[in-house]
Amino acid sequence: MTDITAYLKPGSHLLKELDETPEDWLALIELSAILKQQKKSGTEQQYLRGRNIVLIFEKTSTRTRCAFEVAAADQGAATTYLDPQSSQMGHKESISDTAHVLGRFYDAIEFRGSEQNNVEILARDSGVPVWNGLTADWHPTQMLADSLTMLEHSPGRSFSDITYSFVGDARYNMGRSLLINGAMLGCDVRIVAPKELWPEDEVIEAAKAVAEQTGAKVTVTDDIEAVVGSDFVHADVWVSMGEAKEVWAQRIEALMPYRVDENLMELAGGNAKFMHCLPAFHDLNTTVGQQIFEEYGLDGIEVSDEVFSGPRSVVFDQAENRLHTIKAAMVRSLGRI
Repeated sequence: MTDITAYLKPGSHLLKELDETPEDWLALIELSAILKQQKKSGTEQQYLRGRNIVLIFEKTSTRTRCAFEVAAADQGAATTYLDPQSSQMGHKESISDTAHVLGRFYDAIEFRGSEQNNVEILARDSGVPVWNGLTADWHPTQMLADSLTMLEHSPGRSFSDITYSFVGDARYNMGRSLLINGAMLGCDVRIVAPKELWPEDEVIEAAKAVAEQTGAKVTVTDDIEAVVGSDFVHADVWVSMGEAKEVWAQRIEALMPYRVDENLMELAGGNAKFMHCLPAFHDLNTTVGQQIFEEYGLDGIEVSDEVFSGPRSVVFDQAENRLHTIKAAMVRSLGRI
């Protein structure tokens, strides 16, 4: 049985990638691989027995919620799920007051919502570890899953040998986080988007500063040719939750040259794999997908179904790894040997 003592950081938060050192970030991915192997082999140890964890969801979720609940159950912890109607947080009670209360009841808090400031307040005032399940700015648990997936599909290689691209709207959590993640791991990371949809300058500069430490190569460009030579091509939805549907026409016009189809994947390279954090609009089997088809004639939005459902796609390996990497974040903060 692998001794995981060296991976434990009691009381640690997971709020955004830039809070971590490159060494700690890599260690979390290594711990994820260990815990995944233990689960697959039936040798998993319960490091969270007796722990109580509250899951706060201002935004709906499939993978994040299920991953946290299954990971906690695997590890012997109990969870309480709070949706926007299940607490007074932000309505009749401030985030800070809620943090003080929940910190008295629970050993840790997960938060998934819009404002990064809210997860920071929870971490500041609760007195217990806090994990960011997603905000508009950062998506660290997704980055851990993406990184483990890329490593698994790059046998015999290290992160410094991996090149990946993100194509689409890079202003929000996925574009920002993938840029910083690549810099942290020493990858060749390329953000490919129209200039008006780039991450903020301060995020780009932060990535470059990290890259100077790790040897990463950081590129932010509007030139679709930048995907050439990518081992992995990442995409995300073009319109985020909470945005008005009127922006669809504008976003489609701006992003059609960056839509992931077979031509783009061939441009990336014959061995390139496709990745997506999900959910994805790749066919007509969703309400949104049907509406976009009726209005704009697209039978897949950010990615064609041919790519999404084809042999280059590793999206469901990526989705499964949400479980193992979230489990690693929880064990790092709360694990008892």
